[in-house]
Amino acid sequence: MLELIADGHSNDAIAHDLEVSVKTVRNYVSRIFAKLRVAERGQAAFYARKAGLGP
Repeated sequence: MLELIADGHSNDAIAHDLEVSVKTVRNYVSRIFAKLRVAERGQAAFYARKAGLGP
């Protein structure tokens, strides 16, 4: 899911791609942000790219 965030996908697009509800995606995104200690998608994408995920 972090790779999809790094690729710039919205929560709706991620939910569609993974065939889960948008609420499930929001919950996972919140958990990812908490674990990375970030507040926004851009920061999470930065860490994802630094780890070799995304474009």
